[in-house]
Amino acid sequence: MSKGFTLWFTGLSGAGKSTLAREIEAALLERGLKVELLDGDIVRTNLSKGLGFSKEDRDENIRRIGFVSHLLTRNDVVVIVAAISPYRSVREENRKRIGRYVEVYCQCPLDVLIQRDVKGLYKKALAGEIQHFTGISDPYEEPEKPEIHIHSDKETVEQSVKKILCTLELLGCIPRVEEENEYSEAEEGQIRERLHALGYI
Repeated sequence: MSKGFTLWFTGLSGAGKSTLAREIEAALLERGLKVELLDGDIVRTNLSKGLGFSKEDRDENIRRIGFVSHLLTRNDVVVIVAAISPYRSVREENRKRIGRYVEVYCQCPLDVLIQRDVKGLYKKALAGEIQHFTGISDPYEEPEKPEIHIHSDKETVEQSVKKILCTLELLGCIPRVEEENEYSEAEEGQIRERLHALGYI
């Protein structure tokens, strides 16, 4: 039986967290794993209903997601979280609580996010119409040593998915499926270098 783990996507709004989370969910379900996706927007309307956007409420929201992730992970479920999770200290709290935790930082420059923003949220935030908007009027603390670093302005969704799956395989989180991977030696070599630098392999 495969062990559970939590794959935690963090990054600014529009950086690709939910898109990649759904792609990875589909890929892992195809491999026969038990998977639960916790999307930040959905969690807010259910698990964290009533919380606002102060630092305290944001931290509480992320702690609640972390608690649920911990329960599922210890019961051999693969948990995929897609949530902005702006503050480093609470992400590290969850890492310690959950144990088997892999962080994915979806990075994208602000100007690209503004161009991509079909809902116009960034423009409203810049105009002062939305308060406490992460990356504009509220801070976002970048991860210092994420296991996986996605540059969503430079990588295609397919490239990012391959990077994530390859990393999970090299970490021993998921079984390797040779015929599906098609990673180049250079791609795998870069991932191995990163994991070696982080002390994993």
